[in-house]
Amino acid sequence: MDMTVLTKWTIRPRLMSIAGVANVAVWGEKEPQLQVVVDPDRLRANNVTLDSILQTVRDATAVGAGGFVDTANQRLALRHVPAVYTPEQLGEIVIGFRTASAAKVAVANTPPSPGTPLRIKDVAEVTYDYAPPIGDAIINSRPGLLLIVEKQPWANTLDVTKNVEKAMAELKPAMGEVEYDTTVFRPATFIERALSNLSHSMLLGCVLVVIVLLLFLFDWRCAVISATAIPLSLLAAVMVLYYRGGTVNTMVLAGLVIALGEVVDDAIIDVENIMRRLRLNSQFEKPRSAFTVVFDASMEVRSSVVYATVIVVLAFLPVFFLTGLAGAFFRPLAAAYILAILASLLVALTVTPAMSLLLLPKSAERHSSDGPLVRMLRRIYRSVLGLALRLKWGTLAVTAVMFVTLIATIPQLGEQLMPKFRETDFLMHWVEKPGIGIDAMDRITLRASDELMAVDGVRNFGSHIGRATVADEVVGPNFTELWISIDDNKDYDSTVAEVQTIVDGYPRLYRDLLTYLTERIKEVLTGTSASIVVRLYGPDLEQLRSTAVEIESVIKPIEGVTTLRVEPQVLVPQIAIDLNVDAASQFGLTPGMLVQSVTTLVNGMQVGEMYRDQAIFPVVVRGAEYLRTDLRTLGDLMIDTPSGAQVPLRSVASVTIVPAPNVIQREGASRRLDVTCNVAGRDLASVATDIENAVLTRVDFKTGYHPEFLGEYAEAKASRQRLFLLSLGSILAITIILYIDFESWRVVLLILFALPLALASGLLGVFAGGGIISLGSLVGFVTVLGIAARNAIMLISHYRHLATEDPDLTGRALIIRGAEERLAPILMTALTTGLALVPLIVTGELPGQEIEYPMALVILYGLVGATLVNLLVLPVLYSCGVSKNSAI
Repeated sequence: MDMTVLTKWTIRPRLMSIAGVANVAVWGEKEPQLQVVVDPDRLRANNVTLDSILQTVRDATAVGAGGFVDTANQRLALRHVPAVYTPEQLGEIVIGFRTASAAKVAVANTPPSPGTPLRIKDVAEVTYDYAPPIGDAIINSRPGLLLIVEKQPWANTLDVTKNVEKAMAELKPAMGEVEYDTTVFRPATFIERALSNLSHSMLLGCVLVVIVLLLFLFDWRCAVISATAIPLSLLAAVMVLYYRGGTVNTMVLAGLVIALGEVVDDAIIDVENIMRRLRLNSQFEKPRSAFTVVFDASMEVRSSVVYATVIVVLAFLPVFFLTGLAGAFFRPLAAAYILAILASLLVALTVTPAMSLLLLPKSAERHSSDGPLVRMLRRIYRSVLGLALRLKWGTLAVTAVMFVTLIATIPQLGEQLMPKFRETDFLMHWVEKPGIGIDAMDRITLRASDELMAVDGVRNFGSHIGRATVADEVVGPNFTELWISIDDNKDYDSTVAEVQTIVDGYPRLYRDLLTYLTERIKEVLTGTSASIVVRLYGPDLEQLRSTAVEIESVIKPIEGVTTLRVEPQVLVPQIAIDLNVDAASQFGLTPGMLVQSVTTLVNGMQVGEMYRDQAIFPVVVRGAEYLRTDLRTLGDLMIDTPSGAQVPLRSVASVTIVPAPNVIQREGASRRLDVTCNVAGRDLASVATDIENAVLTRVDFKTGYHPEFLGEYAEAKASRQRLFLLSLGSILAITIILYIDFESWRVVLLILFALPLALASGLLGVFAGGGIISLGSLVGFVTVLGIAARNAIMLISHYRHLATEDPDLTGRALIIRGAEERLAPILMTALTTGLALVPLIVTGELPGQEIEYPMALVILYGLVGATLVNLLVLPVLYSCGVSKNSAI
């Protein structure tokens, strides 16, 4: 009880004062009370009624404003000093007086009769005890208090965690011998590891990008100018997010990582074109001024760069408008990506030309040709492209076959909303049959705690049973949540497997071992921790149960279904007290009198409060413990009547055990019942589809009853459909932008025809990641679409520019020269983007990279395909639309 007082009146108020903390729920409290425990036999022996006890205790602990007294010079406040601070003081309060014959008791509020005072302690036990618990907590195999700090949706987890730990350290001197541990569950640990992993990946990616720039540009000045775009663009994006109230989280970092290649691409295009024009200018007898060359070279690509950037933004915009869980995850990524791209455009239009004017003119005179790597690649590329143009129909045929082959594999792909997160904190639901008591659940949980703490990789264990006073869940004692923390220095997979083996040793209980983030996602989607939920609606509980059992039998044979169960909305024993109005009226009893008497004797009734320092303790009148032992004792409860006599409860009411629902769930103005399951051994989409088909075709639903299919698959399906519809709008906008830029529908159709060819190679990335399409994979496809469209625009714009600049340059010569001159920028774009993602792929699904890993695979494989399409297929397609003397 002392720990409860310390927690309730010292620790919890301090934590609640921290910015971002929404609630602190405390499990395991032993709520202290000043209890007056009455025995109906003692009351009857002393001719004292229960009402007189209630009134006396209520009066003894009453508080109220005393008013004030005005004197000639001042106003003095009046305060009533409480008479009761301890159980002993309350016990001394007089109920009445025994008469000389002890034949009757006078009520305390009437003038006293001669005789001995009758005090509360004479007819009741006055004690300092705790309220009947509604929940409990076990920490590392010992009873204790479990405080769950809930943060506001807008609050930063790292800041809240730091401030909570700081507050607990400040409170340490006030805790005496009480020990505390803030690491039982600490989500900030996963976030810190995730940010660290992504930061290292981004830093390594930047280093690889700079190496690519040096190898291709073969000039440190060009590399510096191009690389300058990285910090400027990323910093600008972060600043905009910060001033909009955002934070740098794992998804923001992921957006910046995948934007690295395109961030530097704008600068590459400008620098490469300026350098090439400066080299050509240095060969003229009368070279133009460096300012004029730099300005003209920048203006030459400016329109294409702007249009290409707008198209990249349009391609990614649908991700920004995702809603629900998918939107919550991917909107920060989309915002960071788009802001970085727009910032890079601004840098390319302003900073890059200025730095080029300062650094490149003299360098161009010294380096009159490309670097050795680019020269070698051009020679190889010239031969390959020449062969592709000579065998253009064969090139297109091979491309078509590869495209059809890849598209044909789509039905073999599985689907899931989110990957498995490699958190070290697990939250497991541990559910017994309804009706079990707290003590029995404590014994089961203590045994599980001992077994789990014996596992080498388990660092901490905490559990809460039932509910807490201000918790967000209303559950019975049969519901327990286990918080299991794993040591990140131990083998993750083997530790999880060992924990799973232990919990599987409790087959009677429903249990699900999930990482905290996975559990929260599922709870948000359906209110349960299951991956697939068949929610059945209807008016009658019995019919709901029988239909749910039928659904369960239909689902059970489906391959991949695990932990299948019907939500335990069952009948449990309940004591029903049914008042006999006619019998009660003979004794002058009303329903309210009966309810008050039974409630007081069985459950207890609060009649006042006792104040000690800043703490407040309820004052409760309740019956002795033996009154709550069995049905017979309950029926023998003596009920006071208005006449002063007493009558047994069974004489005025029936007391029986009846079946009653343990809980009734409602949603959408209808009763509902869930049939839930998880998936193992198959992909989520396949199992969910089989379940939906089986339920709809094999279960006979009565009139007024219908199922609804919820869970990860339903959310993934809805997000995929929304992304598809938004992408159609995005493609329409891209088409319009392309036409505005090129003013030719043939060019527009050419680019739109080439884009699916580039996207198809991303399917290889899906297979490399396990053959599962997730939302991360879809975002990867969107990224590839933008990059492929960008390079296609720049290539065709360069063709048109060459045709305008040199009218004699036509046909195959035009195509080969234009493609050769765009070879280095296209390869640099692909390599910088791809190499920026290599750290994500090499390190795999580390904490914080679970979503980004499949996305990076799709982008990497998609980049390979997009690069081949832009360098080989697009020139071939373009040659089919070029006349002998002019470009399209």
